[in-house]
Amino acid sequence: MNATDRTPADLLRSALAADPGRPLVTFYDDATGERVELSVATFANWVAKTANLLQGDLGAEPGDRLALLLPAHWQSAVWLLACASVGVVAEIGGDPAGADLVVSGPDTLEQGLACGGERVALALRPLGGRFPQAPPAGYADYAVEVPGQGDRFAPFVPVDAEGPGLVVGGEELSYAALTDRAREDAAKLGLGADSRVLTGLGYDTWDGLSAGLYAALAAGGSVVLCRNLDRLSAEALAQRVESERVTHTV
Repeated sequence: MNATDRTPADLLRSALAADPGRPLVTFYDDATGERVELSVATFANWVAKTANLLQGDLGAEPGDRLALLLPAHWQSAVWLLACASVGVVAEIGGDPAGADLVVSGPDTLEQGLACGGERVALALRPLGGRFPQAPPAGYADYAVEVPGQGDRFAPFVPVDAEGPGLVVGGEELSYAALTDRAREDAAKLGLGADSRVLTGLGYDTWDGLSAGLYAALAAGGSVVLCRNLDRLSAEALAQRVESERVTHTV
């Protein structure tokens, strides 16, 4: 990847320029049987639409704090890159009461109501589907709001790579520090452009975020992100490793 990239959004732009058609995130939920594969181009399109929603409809500005109350999921990865595109600080499992915005999954809706700012809910259904009935009270339904957003994104204000970008496990990282650490992790794992990293780790730690998104992105590789992996037998896991051409397992 480009050595001058200083933010996760820079890394995604470089990936898009290098090979937009290759897989970037392949997601499995072994509780539902869901499998979704997103190419770099498809993932980047979701990020652009989400960033436009964040900056435009939700009025988010650089430095705003967003409490991200989502599990490891392909849509969580989209939100992380959208935040980096706008300059919003993503706080993994952050306190909604102290946040400017909250993004909640179906299991954290009550908790998210403590946020006095904008609230967005994700049903986390296959193919990014909306909530079956009306959106949860007090929330906008992400699956309803995002499709009409623009396919290209430009921030109103350039993102400061040295500004705060991510809070995980009580540690705050700037976008530049996050990107540097992702490169270091990629080097330690020996990741390259052909690497496929399978991980069942959550997104509530740096190790989980790195294995499940940032390190592979920094290396030009891809991720096989598995939710509820403990439900998979050893034989089925071995079959997945083979069928997905996995090179590294975390």
